[in-house]
Amino acid sequence: MDLRELVDPAHTVILTQEAQKGVIGPESVRRDLYEAARDSGVLDTMGRLVKAGRAAGCNVIHAIAAHRPDLKGANHNARLFAATEKYKMFQTLGTPLVDVIDEIGCEESDLVSMRLHGISPIAGTEVGALLTNLGAQTVIVVGVSTNVGVTCGVFDAVNLGYQAVVARDAVTGFPASYTDVIIENSLSFVATITTTDELIAAWS
Repeated sequence: MDLRELVDPAHTVILTQEAQKGVIGPESVRRDLYEAARDSGVLDTMGRLVKAGRAAGCNVIHAIAAHRPDLKGANHNARLFAATEKYKMFQTLGTPLVDVIDEIGCEESDLVSMRLHGISPIAGTEVGALLTNLGAQTVIVVGVSTNVGVTCGVFDAVNLGYQAVVARDAVTGFPASYTDVIIENSLSFVATITTTDELIAAWS
């Protein structure tokens, strides 16, 4: 399918995965991910992509991971969650840690999905219903991490029948080099892999 047709703003939603200050902002409690995103230029690239998509007419959904102060409803069934508790890497509701990073911003037209559990931006959240109600056919996933959340989001979008698109320069993980490995060996089998510049050109 032609990229311009695939990402037509009339049926395309940009889904940001944990593009929040507590994960990849200067105040991040996940310094490894923040530094990977900062040093690779992904922070600025995500901002360019989302802003260009908004201007072209794409809908934007921000998938935010959060915790209640008492951790009620939070997962405890994986090493990732155990590390979060051990090192106090909480994304506490009502704090700047759950705000979208400044490079992207959150406009009045954007939708926000705040999840208290799990690792996916789609499964078990309202995002699936939001995509349906927005008339989405294509979902562009940006953010972190390619280790877990971004990859879950791509697989879930495909399982729900959407075309998934990944801009390889608008996602990252830790170490940053792992992103190329998972794109080439997993995500490229189920998603259209492109770049931010190619997407912006398709919207121009």
